[in-house]
Formats: sequence, structure tokens, C-alpha cells
Amino acid sequence: MILRGGGNGGQTGLGARVATRDYPGGVTVPAALFQGQTPLAVRMRPTSLDEVAGQGHLLRKGSPLVALADPDAATTATSVVLWGPPGTGKTTLAQAIARSSGRRFVELSAITAGVRDVREVMQDALTQRDLYGQSTILFLDEIHRFTKAQQDALLPGVENGWVVLIAATTENPSFSVISPLLSRSLLLTLTPLTDEDLAMLVDRAVVDARGLAGTAVLEPAARDALVRLASGDARRALTSLEAAASIAASAAEDGAAVQITADQVAQAVDRALLRYDRDGDEHYDVISAFIKSIRGSDVDAAMHYLARMFEAGEDPRFIARRLIISAAEDIGLADPQALPLAVAAADAVQLIGMPEGRIPLAEATAYLATTAKSNAAYNAINKAIADVRAGRFGRVPPPLRDAHYAGAKRLGHGKGYRYPHDSEIGVVAQQYLPDELQGTRYYEPTSHGQERDVQARLEKIRRILDGGA
Repeated sequence: MILRGGGNGGQTGLGARVATRDYPGGVTVPAALFQGQTPLAVRMRPTSLDEVAGQGHLLRKGSPLVALADPDAATTATSVVLWGPPGTGKTTLAQAIARSSGRRFVELSAITAGVRDVREVMQDALTQRDLYGQSTILFLDEIHRFTKAQQDALLPGVENGWVVLIAATTENPSFSVISPLLSRSLLLTLTPLTDEDLAMLVDRAVVDARGLAGTAVLEPAARDALVRLASGDARRALTSLEAAASIAASAAEDGAAVQITADQVAQAVDRALLRYDRDGDEHYDVISAFIKSIRGSDVDAAMHYLARMFEAGEDPRFIARRLIISAAEDIGLADPQALPLAVAAADAVQLIGMPEGRIPLAEATAYLATTAKSNAAYNAINKAIADVRAGRFGRVPPPLRDAHYAGAKRLGHGKGYRYPHDSEIGVVAQQYLPDELQGTRYYEPTSHGQERDVQARLEKIRRILDGGA
């Protein structure tokens, strides 16, 4: 979630004199960098849905969230569960809806609140509604941490409309929220912010009066680093910006403009900055080296490139997809467990997110790099597709054609088909390929790993199909 609007009222020009604060050690810092003890990420929260960018799929005209924020529709009492990664704007949305709609806003944290707290909020909300006609929004953060009993305490208020519940969770609600509460709420999924969203957020925070108020200049390389390291998390981007601004301010000479550099961003987040453009050459070079290291069975190199992608903020779903492709293309039937393991790793990343998702991805990488390899299935489908594109195909042999519709038997469809399960060995001699392709071999198994057994069995199968013993 990021700010679109908000002016630069009170912005201080870079050449103007600015108020400062003195810190131990002779460090003087512009006061605008530290407006009280409120974090930059909190100060920059939008005050209405009109100021919010990102999550456009949830903020279309007439959507449930827009309806909740409408002050002329204050009777709307649809509760929602917001599911998404950290820093995607769950709290921001709840607060913006409350401000725009004129409703009371009550916030509870599932980490500290108990059943008694929930019941007190419900009773107070009922009183406010009956005596003053005022609706209450209850924002419950980390609802997945609530026990079943605690979630049950929410049901009367939600069912009867005493409160509009906006619950936030980073975990799959299907597993963490009780069914009665889910059935009374709309489940809305938030997605990580795009690089464009984050860049706009950072730019706004530098110039906005609620942020750095123009007292610092953010170099393009530093901006790119903040966006990349945030990995779709608005809070992380602003927290890193605030820390980098502090470092830049302490390093600036008296009277000079504060310049935030990429090196200061690196100091702020305590990690080296990798040259890595998710849409450029480095993106393709690193993923290419990653896959080629797996194919070449160099597990250490594969882990190195995997770590580089993690630290550069690469989308873990992209890495997971590449692992699935690698399992099918480079390993195949040499180890049939490689593909389901890669798919399981991709599912795990979707379920648990990052940074924990790095663990199943690392496990899949190690497995794929160290197991037997075969590209026989990959080669087989490529050869078959090449023949079809070249016009090498014919009619399906009559015994194999569909015989389940009226008139099929009159056309000879299915006539002479031999049912393999009627044979003791489960394989019978009959023609499967069209006449024009008889004798063509597409799949040629290797002698690597479990494909060695496939190779031996296939030789026997082909002898039977060709009419031999």
C-alpha cells in the first residue's frame, strides 16, 4: 500500500536551513528525519483508500472494501479476512476504511488480547450502535494466533453486525481460521507490492511532509536497492529508507544536503548489495547458472546461485517453477521422485512464504543436483513435436479409434483391438503408431539411475509390440 496523494506542505528545500537535533558523539541530524518516535512506515500510511496504490484487484469501484469505506453506506456490515504477506497493507486498509467511513476503529492484537478483551469490545460496540448509532470496525491483527475459543468469541458480534471485523493473517485462513468465522466473512487475498509501487512509495516518503520532508536526496542506485531488498514489503522499504537516511545524515557535512547512497542502504540493512536486475541480464544469467549447476550435479554452485537470488529479492515462485522444469527436463525417469519433490517445494513456498520458504527450495535444489540425470523424456517430446510440425503424422489405426458412439462399429472403429489386461504379461502385440510412423523411436532411456530399469523393460516391451517373443 502506498501513498498517491498528500502534498508537500511544510516541505523544506534542500538549500534552506533545516531544524536539527544533536546526538552524542557530535552527530547532528535533521529533525525532519525523526518526527517524534513514530516510525516512518507508520507516518506514511494513507488516510483514505484514494491515497492507496497497489492491491488494485481489491479496490475496484463497488468492491467490498470500497463499499465499507463509503460514509454514505455506513450500514454495510460485511466482515473481511485479509490474507497476505507482511508489508502488503492489511493494517493500512483497515485504518483507511475506518477513517473514510467515519466508523469507530478498535484494534486488537491476537498476540496480547484474550477472550475477555474480545467480549468487552463486542459489548462496547453494541452500546455504541444502540445508543449513538455508530458502527465499529474491529481490526484484529494476527488472527491465526487466536485459539478456537478466542475466535468463537467473535462470532456473536460478527453474526449480529455489532462490529465489522477486519481480520489480518499471513497464514492460510483455511487452516488457521475457524469455519464458522470464515463463512460469515469475505476472504480477500493481498499480493506483494510491485517494484513500481515500492518505488513510488519511497519517492513519496522522501518528499512528503509526513516523511523526510525533502531534507534528503535519494540517489537512483539507493532507490533501486531499497526496492529490490524490500521484495514487495512496503514496511521493509520504508524502514530501510529511514535507517539509511539516519546514516546519511550523520555523515553529511554541516550545511550540505543529505545524500542517501547505495552504500548507506547496504549499511542500514547490514548486507552487501548484489547487482541484480529482476528484468535484466543479471536475472537471466544467475538463473541460467543455477539450472546449469543442477544439471551438472554441482550442488555447491547451485546453492551459491540460489543464495544470490534469495538475497537479491528474486520471486521465490519463479525459482520454484524453474526447479519443477529442471526436474522434468534434466532428471526425468532417472529419478521419478524428483518431479513430485520439486512440486512439493513449490507448494510449500506458497503455503509458508519467505523467509522460511528458502528451506524447501534449498532441499529441492540439493536433491535435484545430486540425483541421477536423464533428458530422455525431454528429447522424446521434442522429437515427436518436430515430426508433427513437419507433417509426419497419419490416421489413428482403426482398432484404436473411439467405438463408443452410434455408427462407430459400422466404420470399423475399435475392431480388432486387443485389451492388454487380458494378457498375463499385460502387453500384447498390436499397432499403436500410424502407418506412416511405424518403427519410429522417440523415447530412448539412458542407463542412469532408475531409468536403467526402464531401459531394460522397454526393450522387452518393444520386442512384444513388434511381434517378437
